[in-house]
Amino acid sequence: MKWKTLESEYISEHIYFTARRDRCQREDGAIIDPYFVVEMPTSATALALTADNKVLLVNQYRHPIKKVVLEFPGGFVDPGEDFATAMHRELLEETGYRFDKVEWVGRVAANPGVLTNYTELFLATGGVKTQEQQLDHNEEIEVLEMPMEEFLEKVRKQELVQALHVSCLFFALLKSGKLAFTG
Repeated sequence: MKWKTLESEYISEHIYFTARRDRCQREDGAIIDPYFVVEMPTSATALALTADNKVLLVNQYRHPIKKVVLEFPGGFVDPGEDFATAMHRELLEETGYRFDKVEWVGRVAANPGVLTNYTELFLATGGVKTQEQQLDHNEEIEVLEMPMEEFLEKVRKQELVQALHVSCLFFALLKSGKLAFTG
């Protein structure tokens, strides 16, 4: 069930948002035109736990939904950068915390019907604040340390709305053994 790309035309080219219009042909011969695709780099995010077992979160304004959103730290992986190295870097830049261990727990595609990228998911443990934030020019991030019980209450109230971060929480809990399926 693979499609053949007959033509591609780039509509927008930017390091974080490249859009193209494809003309595709399915195996049964049907032509799909247009099919829009957004190319984005790989990203990474982590359920980050401090040395005293608090959840490290960030609050930041997300312009597309016009809200300040509670999230896990994370960001884009630089070209040629190892995923774990990128996660360590993003944690340090966004929060000022270094982590003893950053363990890969999974990978998800946010919207594979439109977006080309994956997000690598991590569980970071043993975090200690070692420096001030080093934010990008377009970032305005408030760092929060939250007891696990308070964080889980926010999850229950659906205050963690970033789907990639909810996925990260799920996979981190599975990896840690704190979530198991029976049946």
